[in-house]
Amino acid sequence: MQKTVLYEEHLRHGAKIVEFAGYLMPIEYSGIAQEHRAVREECGLFDVSHMGEIKITGKDATRFVNYLLTNDVAAVKPNKMVYGLLLKEDGGVVDDLMAYKFSDEDYLLVVNAANKDKDFDWIMAYRDGFMVEVKDLSADYGQLALQGPLAAGVLQGLTDYRLENLKAFDFAVIPLAGSEFLVSRSGYTGEDGFEIYGFNPDILALFKRLQAIPEVTLCGLGCRDTLRFEAAMPLYGHEIGPDITPLEAGLGFAVKLDKEFVGRDALLAAKRDGLKRKVVALELLDRGIARADYPIEADGRIIGHVTTGYMIPTTGKSYAFGLIESTYAALGTEVLIHIRKNKAKARVRDKKLLDKKYFK
Repeated sequence: MQKTVLYEEHLRHGAKIVEFAGYLMPIEYSGIAQEHRAVREECGLFDVSHMGEIKITGKDATRFVNYLLTNDVAAVKPNKMVYGLLLKEDGGVVDDLMAYKFSDEDYLLVVNAANKDKDFDWIMAYRDGFMVEVKDLSADYGQLALQGPLAAGVLQGLTDYRLENLKAFDFAVIPLAGSEFLVSRSGYTGEDGFEIYGFNPDILALFKRLQAIPEVTLCGLGCRDTLRFEAAMPLYGHEIGPDITPLEAGLGFAVKLDKEFVGRDALLAAKRDGLKRKVVALELLDRGIARADYPIEADGRIIGHVTTGYMIPTTGKSYAFGLIESTYAALGTEVLIHIRKNKAKARVRDKKLLDKKYFK
């Protein structure tokens, strides 16, 4: 089992440790609900050093990354991030990721921890014919996420760089507490915040510095999941996966069908024929919490399953995402969710469970 550079710090601060994606990671410190509220109201600090970092450089870097990703990296300027997906030929999702564009010849792909080895192999399988160099830098770097309305003020206290220059999905290499880090104005919570990359010793020192600041709450992967769910962000293996396309998941904004990419033909065919399934948001009308894989019923038969479900700590309301037949995906449609031995009524609603607070 692998450990991040911050493992001993997690133990020292009383974190509950679980296995996740081959790593021993903190699931919570003070409690998922308390940590969720801290990110929404103040500032939360996460260890996300288990994520993967893959560097792609060379003359054909833009052409290569554009062929790999559903989104169009050629259309954005340097020092911007692009969300995109790697697809199988049949349109199923290999992974979703953030591409950091340093220049037309220099990209950093930040991939999900559970998929990083698979992603690297998948990328290398398409390398022939492109003048690029591909390197897996995951072992050398750690990553922190600082999220919440107080995040900018906290981080500004550690740097002379004016963070107001970074808008949502911008990034820069900046000095922090005596070392240099790659800092992006981004995150997985729907709040304003930052993702910070650095060499492992520097990440350890920065973590110690940040966790000592009174406004900062240490957070685990448990509230990271409730936060991303409330912000309607997909999770690989739930809303997206090898048998779920980005169009079914409602991620069409990150799919540019006017350019070539792996899996494009399958998506064009699916769009032409009409989607048979869609990921929808559901608001529970009866008491209960819908967990992943619970069956969803309508008209006396199973029409799909829950992909994620939680009671949101800040609202006390219970919601779910579900992959269901498209004929039942209209807003206002009522369905039944099988929760253990009971069936709870739920209604299809829009996915806006939270007003995102990005710095624009």
